Amino acid sequence: MKRLLLPVLFVWLLSVNTHAQQAVTAANRFMAMLDPGQKDSTVFPFDGEERYNYHFVPLRRQGITFNDMNEEQKRAALDLMRTCMSEESFQKVAQIRQLDDVLKVLENRKPEDHYRDPNNYHISIFGTPSANAIWGWRFEGHHISFNFSFDKQTLTAATPTFLGSNPAIVLSGPEKGKQVLKEETDKGFALLHSLDKTQLQKAVIDTTPFKDILTFDKRSAMLGNPVGIRFADLNKDQQAFLLQLIGVYVHRFTKLFADDMLKEIQQNGLDNLWFAWAGSTEEALGKGTYYRVQGPTIVIEYDNTQNNANHVHSVVRDLKHDFGGDELLEHYKAAHKR
Repeated sequence: MKRLLLPVLFVWLLSVNTHAQQAVTAANRFMAMLDPGQKDSTVFPFDGEERYNYHFVPLRRQGITFNDMNEEQKRAALDLMRTCMSEESFQKVAQIRQLDDVLKVLENRKPEDHYRDPNNYHISIFGTPSANAIWGWRFEGHHISFNFSFDKQTLTAATPTFLGSNPAIVLSGPEKGKQVLKEETDKGFALLHSLDKTQLQKAVIDTTPFKDILTFDKRSAMLGNPVGIRFADLNKDQQAFLLQLIGVYVHRFTKLFADDMLKEIQQNGLDNLWFAWAGSTEEALGKGTYYRVQGPTIVIEYDNTQNNANHVHSVVRDLKHDFGGDELLEHYKAAHKR
């Protein structure tokens, strides 16, 4: 048995190291292309408050944007994104950015108005990217936020991770019918509609949806005691639906990291997962909806209430490792004291 385990362990460690090194290489390649002024606006201390400056609305942010980059720098930035995101997530990010062009038309904004701008997305680096150090990086702008933290050879955190879509479904124009977060919507309704009357009474916690995700831009994602229906109160098919829904959010990241997140969820007990719904149980324009998955290690939220219930916000938060977690920060501080 030991002879079998050692090669498997070696392959796993090799894949972890390779993944971490790819991110380090991509980050350093990107940084090497920046001039001193660009680098000053991109690189921040790992233990500074800027790393926690998380949001998902159009606002003035720190970090270099695609508007500030030449074509080679843009390609390097996209390469860095691909080292930590799944390909499906990478494509969703591109489509969400493109929705700013749709909004610019819908809101009758002038060409010189850059409030809606698919290039106004920022990259920030925290610490010094190295396979022997603690560091992180962030990609953020309107309706997108990814926050990655590394400890030497390991990607330890990828949250908070927010994806939004406005419109949720494009209703007119060349992009008519586009629904970027369709999977997040469809799988939530699939689980809800699989519940019987008794189960619905547990799962639906309010007939009025919340106005937005409750964790919003908070540094801590703790929401108190979970509510709704427990995993143990679902039948096997419904349990599969819930796990598929969780998988949509966890697989926003590379497969290796997503698998580690799923293992941690399982280790903390699937029966400790809860599913809650608020608002309309009908999927239709003007019918606002909200759902939440909550467990010992994870909070997932989805809200579609704004703009006549055609504007989705969705987020996954890791209750132990958001922003790298307190242990990683203390480890970083201790190493720098030495």
